[in-house]
Amino acid sequence: MKKIITLFCLQFCLFAQAQEYSASNIHSHNDYESKLPFYGAYSNETGVIEADVFLVNNELFVAHTSKEITPHNTLKSMYLEPLSNKLKTLEGKAYPSNKPLILMIDIKSDADSTLKAITQQLKTFPDIISNKNIKVVISGNRPLPSLWAAYPDFIYFDGRLNENYTSDQLARVEMISEDLHEITVWNGKGVLTQADSEKIQAIIKKVHDQKKKIRFWATQDNVNTYMTLMNLKVDFIGTDKVTELTQFINSIQTTFYQNTEFHQAYIPKNVFKNKRPKNVILLIGDGMGLTQIYSGYTANKGQLSLFNIPTQGFSITKASDSYITDSAAGATAMATGHKTNNRFISVDEQGKPLQTIAEQLAKKNYKTAIISAGNITDATPAAFYAHQPERSFSEPIANDFLSSPSDILIGGGQKEFISRKDGKDLSKTLIAKGYTFSDKFSSLDTIKNSKFVVLEDAAVVSIKNGRGDFLTKSLAKATNTFSKTKNPFFIMAEGAQIDYGGHQNNVEYVVREMLDFDKLVGQAMEFVDKNPETLLIVTADHETGGLSLIDGSIEKGYVHGSFSTNDHTAIPVPVFAYGPGSEKFMGVYQNTAIYDKIIELIGK
Repeated sequence: MKKIITLFCLQFCLFAQAQEYSASNIHSHNDYESKLPFYGAYSNETGVIEADVFLVNNELFVAHTSKEITPHNTLKSMYLEPLSNKLKTLEGKAYPSNKPLILMIDIKSDADSTLKAITQQLKTFPDIISNKNIKVVISGNRPLPSLWAAYPDFIYFDGRLNENYTSDQLARVEMISEDLHEITVWNGKGVLTQADSEKIQAIIKKVHDQKKKIRFWATQDNVNTYMTLMNLKVDFIGTDKVTELTQFINSIQTTFYQNTEFHQAYIPKNVFKNKRPKNVILLIGDGMGLTQIYSGYTANKGQLSLFNIPTQGFSITKASDSYITDSAAGATAMATGHKTNNRFISVDEQGKPLQTIAEQLAKKNYKTAIISAGNITDATPAAFYAHQPERSFSEPIANDFLSSPSDILIGGGQKEFISRKDGKDLSKTLIAKGYTFSDKFSSLDTIKNSKFVVLEDAAVVSIKNGRGDFLTKSLAKATNTFSKTKNPFFIMAEGAQIDYGGHQNNVEYVVREMLDFDKLVGQAMEFVDKNPETLLIVTADHETGGLSLIDGSIEKGYVHGSFSTNDHTAIPVPVFAYGPGSEKFMGVYQNTAIYDKIIELIGK
């Protein structure tokens, strides 16, 4: 048990440790082989820049092997002169940020003669050797520690685990390095064995107890290795991919999330067989792919109402004119049963209006509510009441609601209705048509009318910024209002901001919005159990961000993700269904089939 706890704690410490890392912990390995030797690492302000050096005919050449030596690649031209020029430009600072820099010179030829040549050449650069923010560290073929005292004080050394040092010698050691292959056969994939992990931790502790920093060479150059080394508190991470590692470290704040607020998942109570639904609730998690869902499950310690829905399928989301859909075409497919072009709002490829499900169901005396935790004129909610050839036509989209049979509209976007560029105040028209209109979400509880529009931008900020129970409160108001009539109803409620988090490549944003959406799902499931003539469908219009999970803990509720894009992807999205007719939603089908299945189940 103790071993398991030790390993678990090591994993759980990632975020705390990762936040302490910066480009100063990067060791630019084989820097001279990069596309921009010195300058690439320098522009990222790495902590260590390494050059392999050979002494040939009294000249110091930079190369990995003697066969690769070329006349122009000298230590002086590639590293010392550029560094000296930078110091002059920055008036003595090693970096613009004033961070320290280690120039590691890995000697590949004879130790004593090469180091003497390096020392002599460095003396011609007094601005380097006198700079308190720069250290020259000798690695590779080093003189014996007993000879270090013969070299100037501006020369430091790369220590080794198997060497014992006097206090004076230890003072010349800048870091201690070791070949990772001498300790473990781990290849950078998966996790270290418990035995290897404990062995490495003991080595690191020994080095840190000496007040020295540690690095390992021969490490793999991939994300899993970076994370593992960070977990272990390794001080310098070697890489030939400086920019990629810098970006990874800098993105930790937005790609890692430790949840602190957990909710109980709803457990379904009923079994529905061979029944047709009377009511339909369609919940759309905008940008919600399987990874976003699983990130919520992980962050909520292995609980998610959505995962308790017994019936699942997959929706293929491509648009008419694109392999990757946007929200406009994706929502139009579900709202009308027709594929269309990206950016089109419930019109076909030629711009001809398509009948929405709200318009179709109005013929059967259905009540309709449209709810969004974003702007109500945005593409997803708009597709359920508007007809426009361009999703950015927010004022014409708002105007289209005047012709919609929908009874309830809740979200943000009040200015598109009451502070329009054309001077129209749609609220007055809506009131004349029998609606109650409010630009304060707080008024929701006091509205008695069965037809109302409530729009307030301040109510649809992110969960992190205080949106609170907007979605669950809005759904409860809609179901309570409709339950007072004998009419069947259709409700579409959108968790809009899962998508926003994906576009921002922010894991916390995604997870917190996902968990809020799951509370809505649980509430809807409970409503179905109490009103078993209701069918619940939960899906997405598309996935956003190309999110993958590279670490996490269900026990502790933390997630570490990685995004492949800041846009949508073509990945099919899950469909969950609960209630009478839910079995129809199993399988893999086009997103238009969601509309078709609903219409088929309730009867034309």
